[in-house]
Amino acid sequence: MGDDATNDGQQFDRLPATAEERTVAGRATRTEVLEWWEERFGVDPAVFDDHTFWERGSGKIWILRGTEPTPVAIEGLGMTFLRTRQEHWKPTLSAVQRFGQHASTNVVHLDDEQAATFMAGEDQELDWDGDWGYLIVTHDVAGEAEPLGVALFVYGELRSQVPKGRRREL
Repeated sequence: MGDDATNDGQQFDRLPATAEERTVAGRATRTEVLEWWEERFGVDPAVFDDHTFWERGSGKIWILRGTEPTPVAIEGLGMTFLRTRQEHWKPTLSAVQRFGQHASTNVVHLDDEQAATFMAGEDQELDWDGDWGYLIVTHDVAGEAEPLGVALFVYGELRSQVPKGRRREL
């Protein structure tokens, strides 16, 4: 790992494919991102074959369908996808809504009342016998389970991670 390269918060840099290609200390790799989504949510890495991953800022990972030369000095590229430079990686609401239908593990399905509480940004007690940590939350919409967003499950409580500006009263 090189010590000369630094993270530039004013541009997007493509994630290196592997740790051997990493030049910025602490930067996630494409392999690590794909492995995390597969291990945490059971999402097949092939789902992301047509996508590239980028970091802008410290640990803010973006996803783009397609490719661009790196680095890219623009304000936005694709959509925010994952936060990595913290103790536990956290998927964004947008990422879960876009890719959550591919998840097979750590998915909690809520009934109407629970979904309304979740979308309002409120925490709630939940009887869940799966893993603690970030979960993909789904609810039936037009007869199909659809991903609503991401929640943090700890100590028997489902903590809504719906950002204030995206909360809704249902």
